[in-house]
Amino acid sequence: MDADFSIELGREDPVLDFPWKDSAGKLAYVDLKRHPELMARIEEAEKFPELREFLRLMNSALSMVETAKCDAWATTELSPEEEVYDASHKFVSYVDVVFSNIVVRQSPLRQSPLRESSLRESSLRESLPAHEQFARKLVELLRRAPETPSAAEVCVRRCYFGEDTGVRQGFYCTLYVSGYGNDSASARQNWAVALKLIGNAIVQLSASGVG
Repeated sequence: MDADFSIELGREDPVLDFPWKDSAGKLAYVDLKRHPELMARIEEAEKFPELREFLRLMNSALSMVETAKCDAWATTELSPEEEVYDASHKFVSYVDVVFSNIVVRQSPLRQSPLRESSLRESSLRESLPAHEQFARKLVELLRRAPETPSAAEVCVRRCYFGEDTGVRQGFYCTLYVSGYGNDSASARQNWAVALKLIGNAIVQLSASGVG
C-alpha cells in the first residue's frame, strides 16, 4: 500500500476549529467518541457503510484518536502521479482526527486522575513531535501492508481547540485514503480495503502509545 505523510503548517494550509460549525449553522461537529448513538447524524456515514465502520473504530475505546470531520466521494479525475495505478476511477475519503483523552498513572504531585488526564491530553494535542511521530509510525505500518491499488496520506495540520477558558492552539491529522480501479465498484472496494488497513494500523499504534 502506498503511504506518505506531510507537515502542513503554512499560512495557506487548511486548519481546523474543534469543535466546528459551518457558517449557516446546518452542519456541526458530532462527538462520536462519547456519544456513538449520534452516528446517524453523520450523512456520509449513513451513505457509506465502510466509512461508518471506520468512524466507529476510530471513536472506540481501542483508538487513541477521535474524529472531527469526514467526507467521501468517487471521481474519474486522476492526477499524472496516479497513472501508476493504471486505473480510470478513484474512490477517496478524508477523516480529520485529534488525539483523545489519554489516561496516565498518578503523578508524584498526587493530582486527581481527571486533572492528570487533562494535562496529558493537552500535552499531546499541542505537541508537534507527537503528531509527527504518529504520522511517521502510521505510514511505516501501512507500507508493510499487502500491495493493493490504494494510497494513504497523513497530513499534520494546525488546530484551534475551543475551550471554556479560550482557544488553545495545537494540531490534528487529516487521513486521506484512496482506492483505484477500472470501474467505480472496484475503486470503492479497494478503498474499503485500504480504510480497514489504516483503521487496524491506528488501533495497533494506540496499543503501543505515541508521545
